[in-house]
Amino acid sequence: MVEQVGFAATFAYSSRMTIITDPRCTGYRGVGHPEKPARVSRTAGLLRLQKSLALRWAEPAPVTDAQLLRAHSRSHLDRLATPQDFDGDTLYFPDIGDHARRGVGGALKALELARAGEPSFSLLRPPGHHATREHPMGFCYLGSMAVAALEAKAQGLRVAVFDFDVHHGNGTEDILRGADGVAFASVHQSPCYPGTGTVDVEPNCFNFPVPPGTSREAWREIFSRALARLVATGPQVLGVSAGFDAYVKDPLANGTLEREDFFWLGQQIRALGVPTFSILEGGYSLDLPDLVLNYLLGLVG
Repeated sequence: MVEQVGFAATFAYSSRMTIITDPRCTGYRGVGHPEKPARVSRTAGLLRLQKSLALRWAEPAPVTDAQLLRAHSRSHLDRLATPQDFDGDTLYFPDIGDHARRGVGGALKALELARAGEPSFSLLRPPGHHATREHPMGFCYLGSMAVAALEAKAQGLRVAVFDFDVHHGNGTEDILRGADGVAFASVHQSPCYPGTGTVDVEPNCFNFPVPPGTSREAWREIFSRALARLVATGPQVLGVSAGFDAYVKDPLANGTLEREDFFWLGQQIRALGVPTFSILEGGYSLDLPDLVLNYLLGLVG
């Protein structure tokens, strides 16, 4: 169990979960690219068919340039409209800037719902946690979670971000490092892409690198330490960058987690008693829909 440090776990959520999505996010693809439309379409399909969760559905919130410019430079936003690939992993697609803005809008809508006491999950693509202040990279174009965290800060909240994607959330860290009232923790495989996250950065970014092939039990213990570190900062809202690529069958890393570990992780996050919102980051196995469902079941309790 996660140690309850510095926060009274008295917050009670609604038992209803909101899924934030938009079918337009499946409207682009790179041939052979692992970040494919089916990640969202198949997950949405399973969630619509399942009977274990009471769900409602919502669309992303509008996004302003002012919100984006807290996290990114103007030149970064302008670059999204330039028809040229950003790197070998991060391709240019027509309207990719609009797709990325909708990803940010999903995170902002999820934040809004968390503040209202309703658990939510933003099921959109592209992911965001590798996009730095100045550069798209690693399948990511805009830092969705970082923008939402800075929006929460602007609303006067103490905010924490927990990233359990198997790859280090280097973009979120780059944007949030040194920000007052914001804490960030990433649990990730190391060595692994993008090669960062081996040590803590600034006073507010905490990294928990995990060697390839680490046992499930050790992953759980590290997750617990990361969550306790965040709770000790006294957050009033928690954003979760939910990546499912530490799964044992994921093709892009060497994780060992099983379905039940994501259910367990959802339970641990719920037990913190902090208003929480989650967004989809990575996860590239065919089992992604089931992994997401297990995580959401753990969150709802």
